[in-house]
Amino acid sequence: MALGTGQQTITTAANFIPELWSDEVIAGYKKNLVLGNIVTRINHNGKKGDTIHIPAPVRGSANVKAANTQVTLQGDTHNTVNLSIAKHYEYSVVIEDITEVQALSSLRRFYTDDAGYALATQVDTDLFALTEALQGGTVGGTGAALYEKAVIGGDGTTLFTGNSSNDSDITDAGIRAMILKLDNADVPMDNRALVVPPIAANDMLGINRFTEQQFIGDGNAIKTGKIGSIYGMDVFVSSNCPSIESDAARVGVMMHKDALALVEQMGVRSQTQYKQEYLGDLFTADTLYGVGELRDNAGVAFVVPAA
Repeated sequence: MALGTGQQTITTAANFIPELWSDEVIAGYKKNLVLGNIVTRINHNGKKGDTIHIPAPVRGSANVKAANTQVTLQGDTHNTVNLSIAKHYEYSVVIEDITEVQALSSLRRFYTDDAGYALATQVDTDLFALTEALQGGTVGGTGAALYEKAVIGGDGTTLFTGNSSNDSDITDAGIRAMILKLDNADVPMDNRALVVPPIAANDMLGINRFTEQQFIGDGNAIKTGKIGSIYGMDVFVSSNCPSIESDAARVGVMMHKDALALVEQMGVRSQTQYKQEYLGDLFTADTLYGVGELRDNAGVAFVVPAA
């Protein structure tokens, strides 16, 4: 005996099938976050307050111990870095019922992945903006003050003049000069990273030292954006590296993780709510965070031509 044609399908039972909005958004966020993965991350989830006060201790020194005299006490005055948590970004879309019924399930995957990408890009953009402050620079400079403490990629020592006429392609000598700058500042060798725009990544393929080392693995999972290593540093490529000088130049950075910090007070969150007035589901993903510079001399920005 036939059962008829009244079976429940994934279409008719759509409202009873849980959707993995949150997991998919978080996956997209993590996949597209580059600079945010290599700076100091401070988890402030679920905690109150709008400012994080981070101690910045001054290094002490060893002293000679003379006979019959007391020891020399370390009496340095330590500093504090204050990080404001004031960045709240969201991504929202309304999916009307007719769209939910007629569209392929891939539509949801597009919006969740796009939400993750948009939020990750915003976090990275805010961190990249801080690279202008490294080595004593000023964020938001214009003219000659634009990335005034950045060096050019060709030699790693000549300061960028705010004019793309003096930038140059990244070279092995330039990389070694920037390494020396960090070494001279007593920046630890571990947890350093080199973040380059795509054009510089292409130039590095012509550097023998890079192509010799880039396929050496450390047995760990590959990090987002990582394309290899050079002189013990992981190398990451990011299309979100700042474009300056009317898009004629791009900015990259060599840095230790302690150069910048990302404070997350609310990780990526996604919510859905049915809106009867629109006959559709409102989907929103948002995050609350703050960024700041921790150690000024633990990184150096560099400028290369955009083409």
